[in-house]
Amino acid sequence: MKKVDIKLLNTICKTPGAPGFEKPIRDLILSQVKDLADDVSVDNMGNVTVLKKGKSRKKVMVAAHMDEIGFIVTHINDEGYIHFHTLGGFDPKTLTAQRVLVHGKKDVIGVMGAKPIHIMSPEERTKTPKIFDNLDYKPKEEVKKLVKIGDPITRERELIEMGDCINCKSLDNRISVYILIETLKKVKDIPFDLYAVFTVQEEIGIRGASVASQEIQPDFGICLDTTIAFDTPGSTAHNKITKLGKGTAIKIMDSRTVCDYRMVEFMKQLADKNEITWQPEILTAGGTDTSALQQMTAGGSIAGAISIPTRNIHQVIEMVHKLDVINSVSLLTLSLENLDQYDWSH
Repeated sequence: MKKVDIKLLNTICKTPGAPGFEKPIRDLILSQVKDLADDVSVDNMGNVTVLKKGKSRKKVMVAAHMDEIGFIVTHINDEGYIHFHTLGGFDPKTLTAQRVLVHGKKDVIGVMGAKPIHIMSPEERTKTPKIFDNLDYKPKEEVKKLVKIGDPITRERELIEMGDCINCKSLDNRISVYILIETLKKVKDIPFDLYAVFTVQEEIGIRGASVASQEIQPDFGICLDTTIAFDTPGSTAHNKITKLGKGTAIKIMDSRTVCDYRMVEFMKQLADKNEITWQPEILTAGGTDTSALQQMTAGGSIAGAISIPTRNIHQVIEMVHKLDVINSVSLLTLSLENLDQYDWSH
């Protein structure tokens, strides 16, 4: 089996970048791609665009969002507790008893706590925790020196390998950042100009990709993002969406996009011809940058997506399978190298 660069992926996952506060992860990406392109630029919103010139001036845009779900400080009380609001969609059940990093004047550790079950009323035990909980950092007199309202907060988690799987926070969507960087290293002769865009603020409304698509005006669009792998006990066949280890996923639709049937068929044929394991994806809830690639350009683009099956998505710890990651790199690389070998007119 080909290898996943765990050291690089670990660095990508651990580098903070909540929506609107992507500078640390953006700086890391820039350090990785500076020697892989004909041109690298950053727009006013913070999207990183990596241009590799092809044989034709037609344009293909690949988008992988760099932001991660996080929080923002909204209030600091006199006892040193920090109140926060979410940046992106969280399952509140997964937030209690978790460590986080508050990115103030320096990074400080905080703990999201909950009322001990011993002193909960019967009614409280059955309620879902409120998303607006507290975060505690001591000594309390230091809090206001280090943290201010508006500072971002991200989760604190180590990357570990579990057999052939990878377990970490923020694999949505740092696994796609990794895949796009690896593809830029591997891709060779390309027929069309490639705009590889690491987008911002996807988790709060697909904002960065919308801006970048309007600027680039791509003829073709390919999104890279995670998708649900609900392949655990209690799931049923119709709501698994995808399964870990069963290949990269070729998106057919999500809640904001019906992928262009030609792009879907192109990817399926390419995967079958090159013995790349794949599975179809229909995601009935949840949108991706695919919608911006398809819609935010004059006349629209021929757009689709390569999705990475992910367990425990939008929770504190997420999981992907190494083979699915490797297959995703292979399919994206071949897609970019063979876009001119398909009859897009039918």
